[in-house]
Amino acid sequence: MDTSIMRELTSDLLKTDIPDFHSGDTVRVHVRVIEGDKERTQIFEGIVIQRKGRGIQETFTVRKITQGIAIERIFPVHSPRLAKIERLREGRVRRARLFYLRGRKGKSARIREKRR
Repeated sequence: MDTSIMRELTSDLLKTDIPDFHSGDTVRVHVRVIEGDKERTQIFEGIVIQRKGRGIQETFTVRKITQGIAIERIFPVHSPRLAKIERLREGRVRRARLFYLRGRKGKSARIREKRR
């Protein structure tokens, strides 16, 4: 398919209320979860370790450590399942992909906060 046609078809599906966030930022993602006939919001809070893709296919990976176990979750940016994305802290990093955090824990896995 021609890219102009694809762009036109997907333009109405793109969200416009997405905050500006990058790798190293701490975010809180509100995810809509449907269980049976009930719907609730689940919160996933962690550090963004990468953003990938463009347009409707753009995703970001969030890593958090809960009870000593690291959890990484990949979210599509424009998914209708995402209720809200909040940026809590702006991290100061020099890489776009923070995969080196996977091998670290404790104080060595900390990210400095960006000064304003």
